[in-house]
Amino acid sequence: MEMGRVGSIDQEFAAVTGHWSPRVVADLNGQSVKVAKIQGDLTWHAHADEDELFLIWKGQMVIEYRDRPAVHLGAGDFHVVPRGVEHNPVAAEECWVVLFEPSETKHTGDVVMSKTKTVSAQRAHLTHQADGNAS
Repeated sequence: MEMGRVGSIDQEFAAVTGHWSPRVVADLNGQSVKVAKIQGDLTWHAHADEDELFLIWKGQMVIEYRDRPAVHLGAGDFHVVPRGVEHNPVAAEECWVVLFEPSETKHTGDVVMSKTKTVSAQRAHLTHQADGNAS
């Protein structure tokens, strides 16, 4: 996102066309703000060096943990998954999530699967905007 530009979370969510495809909407201080629509489960994974904040914009989700009770989140709730902790995000129905995490955080940690989105894929629309093309 261009500095000084005003963004709309609802417009950013409207641009998300698939589940489990995070979209970077802003960068600040080495962190990225991302939006994603989720449904079903992602995969068990961990981020060795990064904490990850989930803020629920719409819907409900559960963050499952192997070593502690699951966390249930609804619209307006947030939760930080600590670095190095294995987790699995799950949403029975479509859920809209805003994520805050270091810019180079791998989508599914060291796990690579069909749902995994690279950092460059999460930022691809920003390259188009910088080129003057519509996203």
